[in-house]
Amino acid sequence: MKISVDAMGGDFAPEEIIKGSVQGAREHNVGIIFVGPENVIKAELAKNDISGLDIEIEHTDEYLLEGEHPAFAMRKKRKASIMVATKLVRDGRAEAVVGVGPTGGVFAAALQVLGTLEGLNRPVIGGQFLGFTPNSIMIDLGGNVDSRPDQLLDFGIIGTVYARKWMEISDPTIALVSNGVEEGKGNEVVKETYDLFKQSGLNFIGYVEGNDIAHGKANVIICDGFVGNVVAKFCEGLGDVIGKWLETELKDKLDSNGMTSLITALRRATIPADAVGGGPLWGINGVVCKAHGRSKAPEVASTIGTAKKTVEIDLVGTFQKELAAIKSSMNIANT
Repeated sequence: MKISVDAMGGDFAPEEIIKGSVQGAREHNVGIIFVGPENVIKAELAKNDISGLDIEIEHTDEYLLEGEHPAFAMRKKRKASIMVATKLVRDGRAEAVVGVGPTGGVFAAALQVLGTLEGLNRPVIGGQFLGFTPNSIMIDLGGNVDSRPDQLLDFGIIGTVYARKWMEISDPTIALVSNGVEEGKGNEVVKETYDLFKQSGLNFIGYVEGNDIAHGKANVIICDGFVGNVVAKFCEGLGDVIGKWLETELKDKLDSNGMTSLITALRRATIPADAVGGGPLWGINGVVCKAHGRSKAPEVASTIGTAKKTVEIDLVGTFQKELAAIKSSMNIANT
């Protein structure tokens, strides 16, 4: 299996992206096609042991920068590294693509090059984002800041398939984020979505509030990308702040090894990049995995493994089949 990697995306690119991809290639027995400036990639590869590995370089001088508007950047940079890496999947040279750069750019490349599954008009970002709740996933974590009720229902169907196929939960529970657990709470979109879920035949258990999320009250927690991204980044910031606070409060009570172990455990419990690395964009007609922008080598290596598993279990094909079946049972047009 070959996985294309945008070597220039992410806060710590290209050093950590290339280091982590080499680590992932060795751990997961896959080939890697690095996409970016050839001289830059070769210089970084020289710092790593790549003996016995299947490594290729696809040259391009263009890449996206954090803060660029994705639509404008894609028009201006038609050979941006994430775009070229995604085209390698479309053209059959790679089975999956991994991107660590701006979320909007990874989304735009995936949509333009691979498109969405039949029956969906938007891909989503979701997955396990807290080490505290290994049996819970949250959708959407930032892909769609505005979503209609029917799209939120699609997110629930996708999350159900993911929980069954990836997490091996036979009948996953689904809940909708709101500002109270009583029926009738929420804004108009949330209330309309509640009614759709009640009619869906899915294992819908109602609303969860923000304080329920860390308790794992449902296997699949649904919200739009605005809410999901705020929650994920709040957890990330909280983990950082608590870690620094503990270092000050416990500096005279723990030795350096104990402090390191405590902070590492805290980060794995609260910070998405440390807890699970990256995950697939759900709803794309191909395997595209997005890692957190602050990911370093271990998280990149983990995302390489996620990309491999996504291909091996045919997650995309299963999404398509179950999406059509569930919508058919609800008499919803699969368009």
